[in-house]
Amino acid sequence: MPGEPVNLTDALASFTEIYSPRIVQRVNDYDVRVAKVEGEHVWHAHDHTDEFFLVVDGVFDIALRDADGFESTVRLETGDTFVVPKGVEHMPSSPGASILMFEPSGTSTTGDRHGEIPDHVDSTTGHKL
Repeated sequence: MPGEPVNLTDALASFTEIYSPRIVQRVNDYDVRVAKVEGEHVWHAHDHTDEFFLVVDGVFDIALRDADGFESTVRLETGDTFVVPKGVEHMPSSPGASILMFEPSGTSTTGDRHGEIPDHVDSTTGHKL
């Protein structure tokens, strides 16, 4: 039996925590997650999976660090999408936004490798809506 539709606006209105994603749907072995973001996340990398981002509302920056330590930043605005390839170190930050992520179920928000996790970042595999 099919699941129920989920309205992203209602889903995002149902919680206030930042960097604490909620699972809104599942597709095969993937989670569709939404999160509110503000401030800096943590430098981290996912060794075995790409990470897809869609900005639902606001501005969302993703700093990227290559193998030589060179850093660059991608700025995403409402409606923009971006994929961080597996193994690439990255650090999201935002003045305030809502995002949607698509990644394999069980993927940690702080990746397989990360720095010290700030108190405002929830190191989780996602919470039920």
